[in-house]
Order: sequence, then structure tokens, then C-alpha cells
Amino acid sequence: MLFDEMNEIPTADVPLAVRMRPRTLDEIAGQQHILGEGKLLRRLIEADRVWSLILWGPPGTGKTTLASVIARTTGAHFRALNAVTAGVADLRAEVEQAQQVRQSENKATVLFIDEIHRFNKLQQDALLPYLESGLLRMIGATVHNPHFSINNALLSRCQIFRLESLNHDDVAKVLDRALSDEEHGLGKLNIVLDDKARQHLIRASEGDARRLLTALEVAVLTSPPDDEGTIHVDEAAAVESISRPGLRYDWDEDEHYDTISAFIKSIRGSDPDAAIYWLAKMIGAGEDPRFIARRLVISASEDIGNAEPHALPLATAALVAVGEIGMPEAGIPLAQATVFLACAPKSNRAYMALNRALKAQQEGDILPVPIQLRNVRPQELEDAMGADDSYLYPHDYANAWVPQEYLTEPRLFYEPSDYGYEKRMKERLDEIRRRMAEWRAKRKMNPVEL
Repeated sequence: MLFDEMNEIPTADVPLAVRMRPRTLDEIAGQQHILGEGKLLRRLIEADRVWSLILWGPPGTGKTTLASVIARTTGAHFRALNAVTAGVADLRAEVEQAQQVRQSENKATVLFIDEIHRFNKLQQDALLPYLESGLLRMIGATVHNPHFSINNALLSRCQIFRLESLNHDDVAKVLDRALSDEEHGLGKLNIVLDDKARQHLIRASEGDARRLLTALEVAVLTSPPDDEGTIHVDEAAAVESISRPGLRYDWDEDEHYDTISAFIKSIRGSDPDAAIYWLAKMIGAGEDPRFIARRLVISASEDIGNAEPHALPLATAALVAVGEIGMPEAGIPLAQATVFLACAPKSNRAYMALNRALKAQQEGDILPVPIQLRNVRPQELEDAMGADDSYLYPHDYANAWVPQEYLTEPRLFYEPSDYGYEKRMKERLDEIRRRMAEWRAKRKMNPVEL
């Protein structure tokens, strides 16, 4: 099985990525948020209290490696299945073997299930009684969000740990360890790695240690030694040794939602360079351009609002253009709208005003429409109203404004910002509210602030 093979000392003809697989917790690069000193997963492993786990993260982040380290550290009997090919019958066979191991060796069995998201509901449910009884300790590995791909019954019996892609410093440590390790790595060879070659390998590996080690091995093995036996790896060799990075993108799960979130937050943060980068990622991955355009329209109102009134019509125009033109040319108006929105002054005050009004109504602040504003009024009410209570047509007055009430009890919801065009709106509204306050003071009526 997988873990039996991992416990053996790899031979020289085994790929470097396998030979350099970490064997202890301290050899694992990155993942300090769960494996650092005092962190929960490390404490569980060191105390041999690992029951059922789900390891969730992108490819190449060390999920399988971590499972093998747990096997070595806890001394449990390990078995492995791949959910792509395994079925309920395979699970039953593992259960029978776990029972035999418990009776003959008094050992716990840890069952590693790779790509556990591939199990259907029936297969996931088949695990439950054995996890509940403690016969099996399960470690599931998945690249998909388990909250969407794993049923609640199984999730409730597991602890979930998210693994992250390695940063450049972590990848550099893996690289240096492979070059210096004489037993499992390339330490016995006289290798000179150019700085540019080193940086390219680190950057192009995209946080995937396996990808890095495979590329390093190819670069070393395909670079002939000189007369003194030195293998010189230059940038050209490094570039040729690692394939062009592919976009990690799923259209209905984490990458889809994470990327659009980064896109909108970059616009909100007024960073056009970051926004264009995330736009390019979505376009390159084949994301629906109409989805992107719709989010631009929302951002134009939610994050920019009246600070730049041209934002909403421009975003709406981009939405129309995308529908009329199609890809790839539709990327051009998307880019124009993205840059404009990112560079525009920001205000969410109109959006916040709506939220305040909705909250007030949900909490029971329900006001009737003032009589003078109603569309049709009974004649008796018309006759009963005094001259001061009738509707005043603003256009009949200077600057198209006259003091009168538009709510039966005054409220303040909208607080304009000092940015962009909204600053001009604020100046006018402040003057109107000042004059209304004076008018109300005469009528002994003060607004209720919410």
C-alpha cells in the first residue's frame, strides 16, 4: 500500500520529489498555521490523538505528505484508498482488516482517503458507524471545499484543516534542502544554480513543492557537467525544465469565489493593477464575462455610488457591450470599466442609507404616507387640511425647493461623504437640512436620527 512504500528508503531511481518527501513534522515546509509549535494539529499528532481529519487545500500543498508523517509519528496501522476508484466494497474490506489488526496487534487503523470529495453520499455514510465506534481513524484529502463536497454527518465527525500554497520563502527552503541533502537529494553532485534560474524555479512552481523538485531534477539531469564535473544550471535550463504555469480555477467552487472576491476588493481598494490581474485570471480561465460585468455594475453602486455618478452608467454599458460583442473582444470594455471603477473616488453612503432604512422598517418603524403626498385623497381630507398642510410644488419656488415634510416623522438615513461628486451633493444637502432644521424649530419638531 501507499504508506508501506513510503516507509521504505527511496532508491536513487525514484523521482527526487518522492525521495525528498518529508518524514517528520519539522521537515514539512510551510503550514505553520496548523503545524507550528503549540498549534492544534501538531498537538494532536504528537499526543497520538488524531481521530478523523479532513485536509483541504490546493494541489501540491502536502496533504499526502502530511498523512504519511502522521503515519510515522503515531505508529498506527495505515491503509490508503483513492475515492476515484474505491467503492463501498473496498471500504468493507478495510473495515475487516482494521478489525483483524485490532485483535491481533492491538493497533488503531488510520485510513487515508485521497480525493474524498469523490465519494457519493452513500459511500460517505458507509464510513460513519466505524468512525463513531473508533474502529477507523480517517484522514481525508481534498482540493475542494469540504463544506460543499462532504455531507454534514461526516463533517460533524471530522476536524478540518486548511493547507495553503507555499510562499516563496518556503519553496526556497525546499530547494536548498534538495540541493544539500546527500542521502535523498542532490547533495552529492556539484551543482551551481544561477540566481536567475533559482528565482525562476521558485516563482514558476506556484507554491507547489512537488512541481519545484520535479523541475529542479529535470534541469540538473539535462545540464551536462563541465570538465571538472560541475553541473551549471542557468536560467534557460530552468525555464525549459518547468512547464508553463496553469491557472488553478474551478467555475463553481473556491477559486471562482476567491478570485471574484479579490477582484471586487481590489476595485474597492482603488488598486487598478491588482483588479486587472484578477480580471485577466478570470478571462484566461474562461469565466463567464457576463458574470464579471454584473459584479462591476454592483460595485459601481455599492462601492462608488454618488462619489462618481458616471461609474454606474459605464459599468452598465460594459454589461450591454459584453452581451452584444462576446469574447474575446468583450474583455476590452471589461478592462475599461474595471480601471475606471478602481480609480474612481469611493462612497458606499447610498448603500448604507438603504440598509439603515431597511433595518428601521424591520424593527417596526413603519410610517404612513403623509396625507399631502398621497396620490388620491378623499375630498373630506382635502377640505379638512389647512393651507400649510397642502402639497407644495417645489418647482414653483426658488432653486426648486421649499420646506415641507415628506415623512410623518423626520428621519436621517443618508450621510453623504466628502469624496468626488458626492461632496457637492453634501454641500447642497447640508444647506437644505440646515434650513429644514430652522423651519422645524419654528414648528417645534426635531428629526429622529437613526
